[in-house]
Formats: sequence, structure tokens, C-alpha cells
Amino acid sequence: MPFFRSLSERAREDELMDDFFNGGEELSEALQHLRRLNKIFAAPGPTLAGVERLWKAAGTPASLRILDAGAGSGDVNRKLLGWADRKGIQLEITLVDMTEEACQEARRLFRNEPRVKVQRADVRELPERSADIVTGCQFIHHFDGQQLVDIVSRMLRASKYGVVINDIHRHPIAYTAVWMTTRIISRNRYIRHDGPLSVAKGFTVRDWEELQRQLSVETMTYEWKPLFRYSVVIPAQVEQPRATL
Repeated sequence: MPFFRSLSERAREDELMDDFFNGGEELSEALQHLRRLNKIFAAPGPTLAGVERLWKAAGTPASLRILDAGAGSGDVNRKLLGWADRKGIQLEITLVDMTEEACQEARRLFRNEPRVKVQRADVRELPERSADIVTGCQFIHHFDGQQLVDIVSRMLRASKYGVVINDIHRHPIAYTAVWMTTRIISRNRYIRHDGPLSVAKGFTVRDWEELQRQLSVETMTYEWKPLFRYSVVIPAQVEQPRATL
């Protein structure tokens, strides 16, 4: 992955992790190193901010079901578990990913946490209202064009209260920081290639505005969070009851 590249538009190249037919030990190692990157760059914060916002909008229910789409090893959800403990919320989290390596890592990471379940599945095949809130951390930047609109629409249909997206701000500072950090902390091919590319595939305000227009959801909001991330909240659309004669 080059050190210098244009970030004026979202990158279109596939990440190595997008190839579901390869992986094995190298991918498992990458998921472990990714947890270190997530900690360094404060990845869990935007997800928690969005979840708490939807939870309050729903009337602060005593129980909450969260489905994390494209979860990887699901490490960002540990912050949600701590938040639920502090708020006294009965929380259930389902981590969904298409790769067996990610599911294995998630099961290992949460082996002593009964509130977390792991499911190998395609998010696009989940039934409607599978969870109260559907989250995606560093997930939707893997898609563009109509695929992006379709995947977010599927996430919305699978939710009761709405969707929280936590993804990367495409910015030269973020790109440089991730490029350098990945080379300091890891020799893993996935991390060194996909880390900077994830930033290049990330979003700016213009991209969120376009997604909002295509989804036709006026209540969608996007808020910049440290470190170079966005917390995007898309409330579920409430169907109005049909008038009867």
C-alpha cells in the first residue's frame, strides 16, 4: 500500500479481507492485531455513542438486543458490555461475520461472556427485526455504489430501533497515522495492506450526505468522533398505521 495517494474520492480496490476463500492462520493473526489498532485509535467510542442515542430515543428499555454486522472478533463490543453494566441494562449481543476465522476469534475472545453469541452468516440474509439495534464497525466501507445502499438498507430492515455505523474518516492525517502504525505494530500482510486502504475507502461529510439522499432517511445523522471516525445513526422508519374506513 503506497504511502502517498489521493484521497479526493473513495478508493475502489478490494481489501485482502474481502477474499473469503483465503485466510487461515494469517487472517486469524490479522484479527488479533486489528484489536490493537482499534484500541490505539479509540474504535469503540463511536459505536457506544450511537447505541446510547438510539437507546434513549427508544425510551431507555431495560433490555437491549444488539447485532454487530461484519463483526470480526467483535472487540469493540466490550465497551458496550461495560456500559450495560453501569446502566443496569439486560444486554444481548450477536456477532455476525461471514468468515470462520472471525467467528473463531470472537468465540475465543468472549468465551467467558454468556451475553455474547457468535453467528456465521451473511448480514443480507438476516430476517427482519433480528435485533433492536444493528451496528457495523469498519464494515460498510467495504461497499460502494448500490451495494452500499443495499447493505445499509438490509441492516435497517434487520433492526427495530435503527442502525449505528462506526466508520473511518477519509483524511490525510488518518491515512498517514494508520500507514505508520500498521508498520510499527505488525508484519502481517493483511494489516499492512488493509489498514491504510480502509482509510482510503472511508467517508467524508459529502459521502454521508449522498448516502442519506439515496436512503431517503431525513433523520439520519453523522457526527465526527476521535480519532478520525464518524458515528452515524439511522433510526428505523416507523410505518404509519393505515387508515380504516
